[in-house]
Amino acid sequence: MQDTREILKKIRRLELRTRRLVNSMFAGSYHSVFKGRGMNFEEVREYTPGDEIRSIDWNVTARMNTPFVKKFTEERELTVMLVVDVSASGNFGSVNTSKRELAAEVASILAFSAIQNNDKVGLLLFSDEVELFIHPKKGRLHTLRLIREMLFFEPKQRGTNLTAALEYLNKVVTRRAVAFLISDFMDEGYSRPLAIAARRHDLIAIPVVDPGEEDLPDVGLVTLEDPETGEQIDVNTSNRALRGAYLALEDRRKKAIEQEFCKVGIDMIPLRTNEDYLHVLRAFFARREKRRFSA
Repeated sequence: MQDTREILKKIRRLELRTRRLVNSMFAGSYHSVFKGRGMNFEEVREYTPGDEIRSIDWNVTARMNTPFVKKFTEERELTVMLVVDVSASGNFGSVNTSKRELAAEVASILAFSAIQNNDKVGLLLFSDEVELFIHPKKGRLHTLRLIREMLFFEPKQRGTNLTAALEYLNKVVTRRAVAFLISDFMDEGYSRPLAIAARRHDLIAIPVVDPGEEDLPDVGLVTLEDPETGEQIDVNTSNRALRGAYLALEDRRKKAIEQEFCKVGIDMIPLRTNEDYLHVLRAFFARREKRRFSA
């Protein structure tokens, strides 16, 4: 168990880093990409050059005998849900960062971007089951609590059940939300709840990959263990055919996951523990913004 002071220091370091990135890079992009639920009527005022002709209130204009326009403001407040996989496979990391640590850092950037835009943020942690649900709220202290849970929550189960997580999200979050699903997607049979969640929410998938899972190095006879089941197997990694088969199997698995996302029409932000995630996030926001303005 980590010392409380060390936990607080790690949370504080992550807060400083992610807030700095939000302020310098992502706050404006987030605001323009994730729009509010609609427009609220604010007032009627006299027309000034440059106003949209389509906003003229013809009834008031006829009564006052001079042009008046309706003014609307965006209903800005959104609900953002971070749906984060805390199964045992997330603890794996062949480089400096584990998949779970990377997921927590990117989720922190998304959370601080949301609260800076006065949106509410909630958290759903899952493994074989829904481990923790925190209702969406605003504010820095609430966000720090989410970061703490993402980094240090100790799940009861070890496996991955995406169906359980998505069905819980669909049941509990009844209003449309922006939902980020962060996982290594080591599961099957979740197509239907994924499609339902994609219809109800603005769902974005964030698959997290570690390079150590993609390839078998040639290091002779080794014992491999599935972190979620504890099952072990002895493998001779010097066997070239075996390494090739493993590589092909992993490639098919990744393509199948991407096809699931494409089938239900959701965006993907692919993360790798050995690569800088900033350019991936920037590309996601740029892609969203371009699509929005070309629509």
